[in-house]
Amino acid sequence: MAVNRMDNVGIVVEDLDAAIDFFTELGLGLEGRARVEGEWAGRITGLGTQRVEIAMMVTPDGHGRLEISRFLEPAVVADHRNAPVNALGYLRVMFAVDDLDDTLARLGKRGAQRVGDVVQYQDMYRLCYIRSPEGILIGLAQQLGQQASRANPVER
Repeated sequence: MAVNRMDNVGIVVEDLDAAIDFFTELGLGLEGRARVEGEWAGRITGLGTQRVEIAMMVTPDGHGRLEISRFLEPAVVADHRNAPVNALGYLRVMFAVDDLDDTLARLGKRGAQRVGDVVQYQDMYRLCYIRSPEGILIGLAQQLGQQASRANPVER
């Protein structure tokens, strides 16, 4: 049996409203917001009874989703926000943008900081990593010139 699709990437944050504002500025839309709680939810996560506020953000094309969660109960037990890009586990979420410089300027006003340099890969992409105010590692890629596709992937 094959995977049908990837539904979403989940990220836990401290300030849900600020995270929604940040990802809205990036260009995602708020698809919905809810509170998830109870024993049934804890059975899925293995946390027991839990209370979580979630927001589902969606990319403009409607295919990608980001589930942002703020745990009310149980308390957060670990903080990986300052982990370097070569840490084990979750690395980053990558977004394709139309104008990298404009995106960096807008997100900089929301507290985003570049991790390294903006680099150009051949004549295909301009790329960089940023950290959101919540410490979320985000990749940004602006496609240049010729159109790359999954049938003609970027060389590694």
